[in-house]
Amino acid sequence: MYSELKSQNFEIISVAQDTGGVKDAGQWIEAAKPEYTVLIDTQHLVTRLYDMVNVPTAVWINEQGRIVRPNEVAYVDNRFKPLHRLEAEEYLAALRDWVAKGEKSTFALSESELKQRLAPQNPDWALAAAEFGLAEYLYRQGQSAASIKHYKEAQRLNPENWNYKRQAWALTDAEREYGTNFTKEVQKLNGKPYYAPRRLPDKK
Repeated sequence: MYSELKSQNFEIISVAQDTGGVKDAGQWIEAAKPEYTVLIDTQHLVTRLYDMVNVPTAVWINEQGRIVRPNEVAYVDNRFKPLHRLEAEEYLAALRDWVAKGEKSTFALSESELKQRLAPQNPDWALAAAEFGLAEYLYRQGQSAASIKHYKEAQRLNPENWNYKRQAWALTDAEREYGTNFTKEVQKLNGKPYYAPRRLPDKK
């Protein structure tokens, strides 16, 4: 996608949400050899500021620094379609249209439309973010055991946030400490998307 569109004033900034930093995410970034900018967010600031609950999620930002579309599911192919039931090409076609037409694109939201999409945050989600932040702090201080109850509380307060779940499970023995793992939780959904997807691009 980047190779196709970079000549049209299009840039990608990819941000890995990974407490382990270069140690965990770095090898995958190096193997991919991306042409675009890739960062690692060890404090999960991006997911907190943009209210992201899973990956991959994308935000469209124009040349003036204004959000044109808030965070949405952004798959580049259909390899995980059995899980999320979304057609990748619909999103990619909308992205191409925006890059080509800018603000005239049928998929670029006006300020009023954007405000309608950006609902006020659930108060419990703010508490969940605080619990997750505390858990992350304790983990980085070498207090892995003490961090677990705060990871669990973050998951309880915001059960829709799979970033909280996957990060916590990756840092310990998920079966022993949480009694579950990613695969088991997906299987419990019996074919439903494993998280509530953001709406696909609107057509005006």
